[in-house]
Amino acid sequence: MPRLLDKGLEQLTALVFKMGEASEKALTIAIGGFLRGKDTSTDVRELSEILVSMTVEVEEKAFALIAKYQPVASDLRIINSHMKIAYDFERYGRYAWDISYMYKRLGGLKDCEEWIPQFIEDMSDKVFKMVRISINSLKTQSTELAETISKTEREV
Repeated sequence: MPRLLDKGLEQLTALVFKMGEASEKALTIAIGGFLRGKDTSTDVRELSEILVSMTVEVEEKAFALIAKYQPVASDLRIINSHMKIAYDFERYGRYAWDISYMYKRLGGLKDCEEWIPQFIEDMSDKVFKMVRISINSLKTQSTELAETISKTEREV
């Protein structure tokens, strides 16, 4: 018979998973706009603010689960991990906003050397790979999959 806490943990996981999708979308829009010469700061800012509010929701849900069910250590580690992951996804949203802001400030890549746009695109592909792996490792709860991010992270 499932515990009452399990339903709450499932809801928490689903919320964090949605955050991962939103952060990936924010990065896609920001980097795509930067590389293609389009100002995306308004759209990315909205997504970033949504991620901030979702992080607050994750924290509130996590604390409610702790207060209501007094989980054991293994469940506390899961809750703590979800809070950390939510914060990381929020950071992705802020980074995406920074990227879109830099486009406005720099005026894009028109004055850069030819190799720079391709380099940025290559690094972006690696970042997207890491984001997708982190989302999939959360979804499948695979620590082995999460550990594969380190190599790509060093490259970036």
